[in-house]
Amino acid sequence: MVLRIIRNFSLRIFGGLFKRRDSLKIGFYGPPNAGKTSLANVICRDWTGEDIGTVSDVPHETRAVQFKEKVEIEHKGKKMTLKLIDTPGIATKVDYEDFIKHGIKRGDAKRRAKEATQGIIDAIKWLDDMDAVVVVLDATLNPYSQVNVTIIGNLLARKIPVLIVGNKIDLRRADVKKIESAFPDYDVVGISARKKLNMEEFYESIFKLTKRV
Repeated sequence: MVLRIIRNFSLRIFGGLFKRRDSLKIGFYGPPNAGKTSLANVICRDWTGEDIGTVSDVPHETRAVQFKEKVEIEHKGKKMTLKLIDTPGIATKVDYEDFIKHGIKRGDAKRRAKEATQGIIDAIKWLDDMDAVVVVLDATLNPYSQVNVTIIGNLLARKIPVLIVGNKIDLRRADVKKIESAFPDYDVVGISARKKLNMEEFYESIFKLTKRV
């Protein structure tokens, strides 16, 4: 009788732990146009057949937090269910004139800028609910930026496990080693979300990341 009670208690406790570990909230953060939504779309298409959001060359195309529930991924016989959270690009300032440069009318540009600013605020609030974060950076740009350092600093302060992705390795100017040098304490994987390059290593890194959750 006592053994049965202990066994049932253990199943409840450890079963709950494994359940939480198998259903993790993974956030995609980074500066605008780094490829967060593109990467999230690749994952969602691979495992659900659906996109999570719209992609364009216009900055701050994603202006609100969006998510996809119950995305079950598999790698080398291991399975894991994720809730993917795609966030607006983090910026120190959103200028409506940046939208005008892309042919958007002034009124719509001002509205987009306001929405993008609110989206950044919401994205930062969502950090408190993340189990782990994928920081997506444009591998063709200098990683030593105020925005990138601020993002990593916020995650470090919250002790959230981080994987850094250097996106756009299909482009000639891409340099993943610069990202590795900028953030030597973190795992960095280079990919091309647009051409689905090196996604196997990315999935390997995701499973490695979740072991630290």
